[in-house]
Amino acid sequence: MSNNIVFLASDHNGVILKKKIKEYLLLVDLDPVDLGPFCDVKKVDYVDYANQLSHIVCDMDSSRGILICGTGVGMSIAANRFGGVRAALVHNLDTAPKCREHNNSNVLCLGSWTTSEKDNFKILDLWLSTEFGQGRHVRRVEKLSKEKKSVVFTNGVFDILHTGHIELIKFSKSLGDKLVVAINSDKSVRKIKGPTRPINNQQDRKKILEAIGEVDEVVIFDEIDTKKVMLELEPTVVVKGGEWTAEEVRTRDEIPGHIEVKIFPFVRDYSTTSVIKKIYKQQTWRKDEL
Repeated sequence: MSNNIVFLASDHNGVILKKKIKEYLLLVDLDPVDLGPFCDVKKVDYVDYANQLSHIVCDMDSSRGILICGTGVGMSIAANRFGGVRAALVHNLDTAPKCREHNNSNVLCLGSWTTSEKDNFKILDLWLSTEFGQGRHVRRVEKLSKEKKSVVFTNGVFDILHTGHIELIKFSKSLGDKLVVAINSDKSVRKIKGPTRPINNQQDRKKILEAIGEVDEVVIFDEIDTKKVMLELEPTVVVKGGEWTAEEVRTRDEIPGHIEVKIFPFVRDYSTTSVIKKIYKQQTWRKDEL
């Protein structure tokens, strides 16, 4: 599922604005999918179009949608009946980034009557360009779910991915409904690994992990340990890679008793350090051959 796809739908009052938004999305290299309607004269029921778009957003991970009617109110009410939809009704510029940063809204509801076309486009830009704030907001957004989900937490640098990382991620995902992976920021990696690390910056590492199907959220943290980020997320299960026992990890990391701790043993002969050494060796061999 491409993150560039944006689904569009409206009622008859939103057809003209929807068409202009579709044209704009194409200009900024996004892929709009227009679900209709396409005529602003024939009246339609907003609920039908809100339902269609909401079904798609629920079924497709990381998908986004835009719904438009006269006020946006009817669309937002209809869309928010779906468990996987977080539809935000936005009439002002302050709300547009906050509903993404704090609430991880995946559907934007606009009013063609209540807000000027100019402001609707400003709202759209802010909504599209703002990332989910993660951290403490993950816990709060999860509480919006109709079904209580178990949250699994694991962490690491994840600099150059190898088989050991993939096995850890698959194991972690098997333990619950939602997998949150916390990665060290570039600043904290340098403190832990030295000035030559990381090889890949934090945003690239985050994007690569987000492309793995088992990973639901990736958060970046600056601290050396995970106490603060775990306190914010309140996971059900914590997974650590290593040779320690669960109780040793619980004591060392001060993990509360109500959080389950699982240990995933290191995959033999796989580590980022060993991969980097192999790369350096190959470069040395090639230089010698030349």
